[in-house]
Parts: sequence; structure tokens; C-alpha cells
Amino acid sequence: MRRSFISMAVIRRLPRYYRYLNEILAAGVKQISSRELADRMDLTASQVRQDFNCFGDFGQQGCGYDVAALHQAIKSIIGLDQGYKIVIMGAGRMGCSLLEHFGFERRGFQVVAAFDKNPELFGKVVNGVTIYDVAKAEEVCAHMRPDIGVLTVPSSEAKEACAVLKKIGVKAIWNFTKGELGVSEDEIIVENVHISDSLMSLCYQLTEKEEALYGA
Repeated sequence: MRRSFISMAVIRRLPRYYRYLNEILAAGVKQISSRELADRMDLTASQVRQDFNCFGDFGQQGCGYDVAALHQAIKSIIGLDQGYKIVIMGAGRMGCSLLEHFGFERRGFQVVAAFDKNPELFGKVVNGVTIYDVAKAEEVCAHMRPDIGVLTVPSSEAKEACAVLKKIGVKAIWNFTKGELGVSEDEIIVENVHISDSLMSLCYQLTEKEEALYGA
């Protein structure tokens, strides 16, 4: 399977499939058809089958999908069974909120350390994760070998923090800052999380719908 040929739209749907399959599995459902899954997700059965066919043949004609097996397959495809290690860069309100409430371990990730510049935070433990001086990041991470960096520093410090993450060898960054990091995907994969952008996109769609209904 060549993942490079799979569209980003399909990739973006994988976490949704995984989330719904979690719910279905918890409800005790053992088999599900593409139509039933599509109805839950507001997709078409054809779209569901096409998406899954990108990764292999998971269903049986007339029987649908084994929920537990499909759930495990999607988990493996996403990479949640890899035990990726995470470091938090920026232990302010956003960083600590993620540590306390996001549930990294429940999702298959291991947060190994958090870093900040504020001396008042050094040595503090948040949900089992110790906060260290960012100046000691290379030393602390020498034996941890983190895979992913979560960037929750002020935007003005984004490039500087990104440079630290590059030094400690992370392969991907989950970027909550508004700053551009200046790295290519050949160096580090970056997933930008801009909540305001999402709200503005919603605003555009709402405006477009109202204009269609009532005129400009």
C-alpha cells in the first residue's frame, strides 16, 4: 500500500471512523454494514467502502464489517498502536489544559515531558508529567527520544521553540500557535491547529447560506 496516493480528505475522515467505531464497540455491536456506518456519519455507503478500500478489504459481501477487527485496523492505519512519545513545549494554560484534560494516554500516546521558560514551573508535575527548564530539553530528551512535539508557546516564541524541537529530534509538531514555523515537511510534519480559522470558515459558510436563502 502506497499511502502517498491516498487523498488528504480520506486521511481526515480516519479519526472520525475511529471515533464512531469506538462508540459502536462500546455499545456491544459486533457487525455493521457500510450503510449503517455511513448513516451515523452523514456519509454515503459508497464513500465508506471507497475509503476503506484504500487500505485493504475489511468487509465481507452481505455480512458487513466485524466492528472489533475494523476498529483495530483503523487504529493501526492511523498509527495509534505505535506508542508515539510526546513532549509539550510551553506549559502555560494551554499546555497544562491539554495535559490535564486531553487524555493522551487513552488515545495511545505517551507524554514524556513538558518544557517552559518560567522558573516557577520547573519541577511541577501535571497529571504525572514533569515540567522542565526548556534550556535542558536536549539533556532531558536524550534518553526519551520523543516523536511528536506539541507547541503551546506564545506565537512570538514559536520559531525558537520549533528549533528546540528539531534539536531533540521530533518528527512531527502539533502546532497550537499562530506563528509560522519555517520548516519543510521533509524536515518535520506540522499539523496547525487554528481555532479562530475554523470559526471564520464557519462564519463564511453561514454567510454563504444566508445569501443563498435571502439574497445579498
